[in-house]
Amino acid sequence: MGFGEDAAMNGRGSKEVEDFMSGLIKRNPGETEFHQAVQEVVESVMPVVLDNEEYRKAQILERMTEPDRIIIFRVTWETDDGCIRANRAWRIQFNGAIGPYKGGLRFHPSVNQSVLKFLGFEQTFKNSLTGLPMGGAKGGANFNPKGKSDREVMRFCQSLMTELHRHVGEHTDVPAGDIGVGPREISYLFGQYKRLENRHTGVLTGKGLSFGGSHLRKEATGYGCVIFCQSMFEERGDSIEGKRISVSGAGNVAIYAVEKAIALGAKVITMSDSTGFIHDPDGIDEDKLTFIKLLKERKRVSLEGYPDKYSGASYHAGKRPWAVATDIAMPCATQNEISGEDARELLGNGVQAVCEGANMPTELDAAHAFVEAGILYGPAKAANAGGVAVSGLEQTQNAERRVWKAERVESELSTIMKSIHDKCVEHGRDGDRINYVTGANIGGFLKVAEAMRSYGAV
Repeated sequence: MGFGEDAAMNGRGSKEVEDFMSGLIKRNPGETEFHQAVQEVVESVMPVVLDNEEYRKAQILERMTEPDRIIIFRVTWETDDGCIRANRAWRIQFNGAIGPYKGGLRFHPSVNQSVLKFLGFEQTFKNSLTGLPMGGAKGGANFNPKGKSDREVMRFCQSLMTELHRHVGEHTDVPAGDIGVGPREISYLFGQYKRLENRHTGVLTGKGLSFGGSHLRKEATGYGCVIFCQSMFEERGDSIEGKRISVSGAGNVAIYAVEKAIALGAKVITMSDSTGFIHDPDGIDEDKLTFIKLLKERKRVSLEGYPDKYSGASYHAGKRPWAVATDIAMPCATQNEISGEDARELLGNGVQAVCEGANMPTELDAAHAFVEAGILYGPAKAANAGGVAVSGLEQTQNAERRVWKAERVESELSTIMKSIHDKCVEHGRDGDRINYVTGANIGGFLKVAEAMRSYGAV
């Protein structure tokens, strides 16, 4: 199905959406992930643009879908056995209208310009929704840290920062971690920045607590996703307590989403990794989650051994968990992990809510299916904003030269996630129903659009 053919576009502004996407695809050939991300936003905000002559005259939407700048460079590094290797790296500073650029760095073989442009574009709206003064950016490299020694990763990070340091700064662009960039990589990157700049400043977030990091940064995206999900249920007088939740992924987002869901009384029945998924009908409790953390964070092995320890559980190689009957689906692995077919199966099994912990984990036709079915559907730019929210709080702590207690950070995170939910409700209410996709897109768009319009032709 083509972009202009989807049923979700048959409302007001559908012709304008088709025309806009046609031009964007022509200007950005082959960048399918970026096309998908823009399509999802433009469908929501086009009626707002059509109603605002100033936005149309200023070509706000056209400018908002064009990055401020794209920095591409080579990263040359040496393996432990003395071989020279080279990778490609990017920093996409997408939109700095409301504050310094903010967004993660991703190290993975799948990283390319299309993926980073989609992530930077999404980040612009996500950061706007938090209410914090942060623009949108993303970066990374097609480097795979898996299988590399600590010293090889260190040499790669130092080489990357030798180029990147001239493009970032606490008032310019503040990167963070993402897939493949955890505490080890952030530490190496920050150490090299200090070495080059001779300054100890908040140029990166996700740092260790001993040198300027924040409590709860590791937990923030997963915790925030569950807080947002709970807010959606509370809006209709319900709760996630007692609900079955299918989670995909076994990284930080998934692990801490499971941890928070357990704390709120939900019953998590699946988790997954790149090899397959586990199904535990009895529910993953705190002890079982500790074992999963051991497998993934220390042993770095697959979940295949989980049923050997816990009877009644099963492992499904090479599959995703969306065929399992559940009340809530929480995709926390990677982009486009829920297809249209998966969405129809989830709906057929009576899913009540989908809350996205990963970035754009739902294909466009699947997202349309969830919206049309009227279930609770929390899109990533709202539901997974907890990570960047705590990154923003880390920036504040760095500026104050203070470290807040974990309790304060969690309280601030909860306040921000509930505020994002309320913005989605404000802009997405349609009679008795709330379209959280529309609400998130319009809520994020308006703040950025107003800033851009105010600046004039820049």
